[in-house]
Order: sequence, then structure tokens, then C-alpha cells
Amino acid sequence: MRRNHLIKLTIAIITVLFVFPIFFINNVNASATSKQRIYDYAGLLNQNEIDQLEAMAEEYSIKRETDFIFLTTKNEEKQDVKKIMGDFYDEQGLGYDKNHGNTAILTVDMYNREIQLGGFYKAETYLDDHRLDLIREKITPDMSAGNYAKAFESFIKTADEYMDIRPGVDPNNILFQFWFQLAASVGLGGIVVLIMAYNSGGKVTINNKTYENLETSKVLQRKDQYIRTTTTKRKKPQSNSGGGSGGGGGGRTGGGHSFSGSRGKF
Repeated sequence: MRRNHLIKLTIAIITVLFVFPIFFINNVNASATSKQRIYDYAGLLNQNEIDQLEAMAEEYSIKRETDFIFLTTKNEEKQDVKKIMGDFYDEQGLGYDKNHGNTAILTVDMYNREIQLGGFYKAETYLDDHRLDLIREKITPDMSAGNYAKAFESFIKTADEYMDIRPGVDPNNILFQFWFQLAASVGLGGIVVLIMAYNSGGKVTINNKTYENLETSKVLQRKDQYIRTTTTKRKKPQSNSGGGSGGGGGGRTGGGHSFSGSRGKF
């Protein structure tokens, strides 16, 4: 009897020390990962796509400490897409770290077929107007083709890449800067080697006067003849942002929260 009692007591202690904490931690993690980030009020996604995007948005939100939010609307009230995004951010209290905190949001207005990208707080710094323009241009073809889930995934992945680049640096110039720095390093190294090689040899005593006979060497004839000057004018090409009409930049929500932004048709 005493032995059975000890066995039961041991099992109870093990349960308290190991099973209950694991159960508690799992429940805490489950509650922490149940945050909604996909608000598909326009019905552009099926349930499988929503589930996959929710998981992906959560993964990258944790990685960047910035919530990646998607809002789609039929916009039956015919409101401006930038106002829709701003009001939604204010009302929902969006943010990874706190209410009205780090957020990157993509808003889709199906009535006007417009998209609005916005970056708040940390995302405003790393995803400025120019970077959001680049992202919008990249996802617009898929948006126009109705590949909404693919476009949303591209938004997350491209934003993640850009947030790994120092603010103020144009992502398009990263590769150019790398090769320029490499070429500059190689060129500088070559100059150093030439200087060292030059200094290691004997002093050169021969110059242009060494074999010149001043009595027989002289200029026989000099002649300058002007031919013509030709000037060609070309029209300066207009910049093309791509992806339909766009731009718009950032601004402030009705609640006073500053954001970077980009908008355009699809």
C-alpha cells in the first residue's frame, strides 16, 4: 500500500512540474498567435489562402516586429482609399508592439480598383514612399490579373527584403553600389602596386631632350582649320512609374498618426 501511495505521489509531482507548465505555455502561445491580420471584406481570397497568408503574415511580423496587415473592401460608400486605410488603422488600433504601433498595411479598394500601401512608425522609416512605390509597381501585374494571394505574398516578402536595407538607400542601387565599391577597391589596389613597382626600380635619366638635335629639329609649318559645330537637341523622356496611375505619398490619419504611402490603380 505504501509503495502504491509513493508511486501515485511521484506521478502527481511529475504532472505538476512538467505537464501543467507545458500546457500553460502552449495556451499562451496559442493566444499570442491568434491575432487577425487578414481582413478580406471584399471576398478576394478563399479560406485556404487566408489561412496561409495569416501564417505567413505572423511569421514575418514577428521577424520584423512590424504587423503586416491586409484590408480589402468593396467600398460601397465610395470613400477615398487613403481615408479608408487611415480610419481602419485608427479604429482597429493596429500595431505589432502596441496599439497604433509598427504596421505595414495594404488596402484594396475594389470599387475604384485602387490599392493603398502604408507604413506606420518603424515601417514608415524602412518602407518610405519610394520603397512603397517599388513594391506597388511589383505587385500591380498580379493584382490586375486577379492573383490576389500571390500579390499579397509578394508584398510581405519584398517589404521584408527592404526592411533589411538601411533607411535612405535605394534598393535598386544596392547591386550597383556593390560592383562600384569592388571596382574602386581593385583600382585602388592596382594604383598602389604600380607605385610600389615604380619606386622599386632605378631612376630613369632619359627624357625627351636626350636625343633631340635643337639645330635640325624645328616646326616646319603650323595650320589650324575650323570645320563646323553640330548641335543635336533631344526631347527629355518623361518618367514612367509603371503600374498605372500612382504615387500619392504618405500623410496623417484622422487620429494624427503619420505614415508613408503609395497608391495606384490596378
